[in-house]
Amino acid sequence: MSSKRDHKMLSLLGANLNDKTTKGLENIFKRVLKGGMHGIGFSPYEEGQEPGDQISEAQIRRRMKIIKPYTKWIRSFSCTDGNETIPRIAKEYGIKTLVGAWLGDDAEINKKEIAGLIQLAKDGYVDIAAVGNEVMYRGDLTEAELLGFMYQVKETLPKDIPVGYVDAYYEFVHRPKITEACDVILANCYPYWEGCSLEYSLLYMKDMLNQATKAANGKKVIISETGWPSEGEGLQGATPSYENAMKYFINTQLWSKEDNVDVFYFSSFDESWKVGAEGNVGAYWGIWDKDEKLKY
Repeated sequence: MSSKRDHKMLSLLGANLNDKTTKGLENIFKRVLKGGMHGIGFSPYEEGQEPGDQISEAQIRRRMKIIKPYTKWIRSFSCTDGNETIPRIAKEYGIKTLVGAWLGDDAEINKKEIAGLIQLAKDGYVDIAAVGNEVMYRGDLTEAELLGFMYQVKETLPKDIPVGYVDAYYEFVHRPKITEACDVILANCYPYWEGCSLEYSLLYMKDMLNQATKAANGKKVIISETGWPSEGEGLQGATPSYENAMKYFINTQLWSKEDNVDVFYFSSFDESWKVGAEGNVGAYWGIWDKDEKLKY
């Protein structure tokens, strides 16, 4: 096999990181992080907090200051309980915003979330609006109910703000009406959650993106979430570890730049409350730990 072919294989699978020591990986990680990301999921919850708790402006400000040097965009997940302050503070720091309304099975909360998103957009704090996150995946609303919220937001928002919906990449393949309603496709792509080994994870993510891109019919596709946990039990071939989390981050960011793919990395800070929903890996998706120290 000629070296030219080897290079092609490497670029499909990502950078050649297998022979790197932990120290070597840490150096590459720091260099890539310093080079900056397109976007990152903003994790607001401190130790002992969880969704539904009120979050303070002080904690948002402190965390925003930490991530500011490394990202152009942030993604927020809710427009209530203090989360509505996240996009306002991001704008102060010159960071662009993908702002999400969190929709679930509580009609009152849904109403507040949608009102909050519309208000933030009208006040100039929203660059992309996301109406719901994995609502179809969880089964919290019917497709018709979700579409109702999406069209309500689209009709109310200034026309220059794209409106989308966040879900697993394959939902856009299976639900053409939702894909049709989106101005932009916000696809969550997690090779980890499909049990893919680290070695093939970048190739796997490229395939996920291809599926979403085909379904999108020419609309822009953004990877709204992807990441790899640094600790925990693992899932089939997918193994969480300190080294694997660094490798995944490095490969994702290098590919994002090389192929011009907009990626929101998940996530900024470790959040312990996520253990309930995801098992012990839930607490370890951050680039920074729960005490806001860089992990790598």
